[in-house]
Amino acid sequence: MHTTSKEPQLWIVGGGIAGMAVAAFAIRDAGVRGENVHILEESGLGGGALDGARAPASGVTGAARAARDAWVTRGGRMLEEEAYQCTWDLFASIPAIPVSPSHPQEAARSVRDEILEFNAEVKTDAHARLIDAGHAILDASAYGFDARDRREMLRLLTTSEARLGARRIDELFGPHFFATRFWQMWRTTFAFQNWHSAVELRRYFLRFIQEFERIHTLSGVRRTVYNQYDSMVVPLQRWLVEQRVDVRFGARVVDVELAHGHALGGRRVTRLSLETAGPGGGPSTIELGPDDFAFVTIGSITADTTYGGNDTVPPLVRDRRDGAWSLWEKLARKAPDFGKPITFCGNVDEHKWESFTLTMRSDALLKRLVAYSGNTPGTGALMTFVESGWLMSIVVPHQPHFRDLPEGTFTLWGYGLFIDADGDHVKKPMSTCTGREILTELVHQLGFDDLLEEVLATTDVTTVMIPYASALFARRLPGDRPKVVPDGAENFAFLGQFTELPGDVVFTVEYSVHGAMEAVYRLLGVERAIPPIYQGLRDPSVAWKALRASFR
Repeated sequence: MHTTSKEPQLWIVGGGIAGMAVAAFAIRDAGVRGENVHILEESGLGGGALDGARAPASGVTGAARAARDAWVTRGGRMLEEEAYQCTWDLFASIPAIPVSPSHPQEAARSVRDEILEFNAEVKTDAHARLIDAGHAILDASAYGFDARDRREMLRLLTTSEARLGARRIDELFGPHFFATRFWQMWRTTFAFQNWHSAVELRRYFLRFIQEFERIHTLSGVRRTVYNQYDSMVVPLQRWLVEQRVDVRFGARVVDVELAHGHALGGRRVTRLSLETAGPGGGPSTIELGPDDFAFVTIGSITADTTYGGNDTVPPLVRDRRDGAWSLWEKLARKAPDFGKPITFCGNVDEHKWESFTLTMRSDALLKRLVAYSGNTPGTGALMTFVESGWLMSIVVPHQPHFRDLPEGTFTLWGYGLFIDADGDHVKKPMSTCTGREILTELVHQLGFDDLLEEVLATTDVTTVMIPYASALFARRLPGDRPKVVPDGAENFAFLGQFTELPGDVVFTVEYSVHGAMEAVYRLLGVERAIPPIYQGLRDPSVAWKALRASFR
């Protein structure tokens, strides 16, 4: 297929938050007309990892599926006021969807306004951040550092990324550090494993140094009114449609052809090869003209996700069936500076984890959780069972967590980091458990044994296996992640969590939006400044509070 317009055409591979942000920035800041922006998305839904919807048919089985609907989110995203400047910049321009048509004044609110107003009203202040095996709520404000832990943290912060290289976190710290309450909170808030990249942990410490003093309450967390799909993706998608952006679902880009550019050492994308699903689908190509641009999402943390239900177990996919990884692998063979995807997708067992969503038709568990924790829904953030075999954590979100959730239905989300270890009450690995077995383990971890029968009878569990959930924390070397705009790239950029943005941290919405902004501004010559990366350590008051917290 050839484009006929003389105006530049933007071809965006991937309809996740990074691709959607590219479209928005191109229209808002570069003056590109919406009809000249094309998003090619392999799945049938936009938003990528920012999901939240009814569970797929495989999630609930038998008579329960016929009688009930279940809801699911694969994960949750923490927002933060200081650090998420690119995200706030984008969503300050996107109108929020009014909660009620009877309140026309809401139409003037942006998504950013809505989120910040909601958090001013529903404030996060966890009272039950850590729970032990005896169901006791621990004093999470006692971080537990000793002098050696503090020295090791200082050494990490003052060692350059070049010197750290591909070292593991547990090569930088002794056993005592990993037993501290601080580490139990930090690792479960951000999903770090001890064997993950020390470079990434260093970046997190620097990027979120302002969270040191409040990690035990998570009061710095900013949540959306609903799940991130309903609260962020839907209004952004609605705005893009209003701008006449061309969104093509079921369009899988299988190859990207490059040629020499106009300048010495320059490179250009000249053709996209697609496989389109549905009637009339099949292989096709898109030829890029001399003024056209390509923005290509590489890798995926939600690739090959599978679902289970009350009586089923989500299978683990190991052979990279999703197109995101195979496309990056093809690209990486074309140029040495296009990254090394095998660094991130080559070891599923180091990076997989499992989450679960409860759809509850009784408020019994919710009421007991409120009484136990002292937190109303939406104010408690993560609750972690620090001695559980699965290292299980749960979040009780503000209700309803889904825009179309029926009255009298409630949801709760959780995940495990040690999914191949045996549970404490269900004596088998989490990865081999049905939804009912995971729910049984959770109820026993809470000590709510008297509620077990009612909770099992009134709850649908949707489990999710995510092979590459924390692959972005893989130990890596410089060059394993490509630059957003590679050297000599005249009309293309890379997007997503597996690009390199010096100083910024992956596994955040901010990283995807920041990369999208850099890609658009550099390729399209936008002179507007990109918000700088927040550097809390340069603020003496923030640095002092973090130092003081290390002596708790």
